[in-house]
Amino acid sequence: MLHSFRAPLLAITLAAGALAPGSALAQVSELKIMAPAAPGGGWDQTARAMQQTLQGEKIVPNVQVQNVPGAGGTIGLAQFVNSAKGDPNQLIVGGYVMVGAIITNKSPVNLSQVTPIARLTGEFEAIAVPANSPLKSMADLVKALKADPQKVSWAGGSAGGTDHIAAGLIAKAIGVDPTKVNYIAFSGGGESLASILGGKVTVGISSLSEFDAQAKAGKLRILAVSSAERLPDAKDIPTLKESGVDVEIQNWRMVAAAPGITAEQKATLSGIVEKMAKSKTWIDTLKAKGWADTYLAGPAFEAQLAKDIASTQTILKDVGLAN
Repeated sequence: MLHSFRAPLLAITLAAGALAPGSALAQVSELKIMAPAAPGGGWDQTARAMQQTLQGEKIVPNVQVQNVPGAGGTIGLAQFVNSAKGDPNQLIVGGYVMVGAIITNKSPVNLSQVTPIARLTGEFEAIAVPANSPLKSMADLVKALKADPQKVSWAGGSAGGTDHIAAGLIAKAIGVDPTKVNYIAFSGGGESLASILGGKVTVGISSLSEFDAQAKAGKLRILAVSSAERLPDAKDIPTLKESGVDVEIQNWRMVAAAPGITAEQKATLSGIVEKMAKSKTWIDTLKAKGWADTYLAGPAFEAQLAKDIASTQTILKDVGLAN
């Protein structure tokens, strides 16, 4: 989810320095958001939704998005950590996928080296097959996995990410060795979707929004979602649990700032992101894309992030993806 990151750094204008409680939002003229993935996937969609909202709501006049794909976001993260240090006009989108990828790829950089701003959205996983697949239900997929897990090829996002973890948890839940899962990692949602639609893999796993349009067009069949209960906008899709597979998992996405920025600069960026997250454009975007509003910021988000990193390490060990 390899491109170099060579664009010139943009200038930022802070009109007021520190944000005192109740003061007006400091003015920022330009921002650059890195999506550490190929176009079409969840991080790319998130970065571009932020761009459209920030500009459309006139919060920040000029917002650029840069795609730097590869290795579950860790290539982009490394470039961001190294090139953006101390720069208050750069942000990076990340999330649960990156947490897992850092562990499985033994990444030399990690999320402790950026400045967390906020968790933005959450989304459940969906398991899908081409419309002409002989697999008509989750029960059919379970049967195929039990017969020979290596004959069932899965297309999903980066190794160690939410999709990979979910596939491993599904295998484990039905008594199949998770290390035998035949998982094919793609760096962007567009590539993964093409392989599913083209019949190059048995099954695809991704966030529900990435399959929604093709499912509605009759090109994909969604077998199950990873939520605890059926989703309001997808009441016809059964959950994994009601299909007899005891797995519940939610992907989440976040935004972080550069390492080495000042407390005042962090406060300014936090204020910008909070204003964006409460805007009508953003709320409408979440609804249109089927993303849950899981906005969490400040010390509460930093504590939750630390907890998620620890629990992911445990899960990855369980499914054979980490030592």
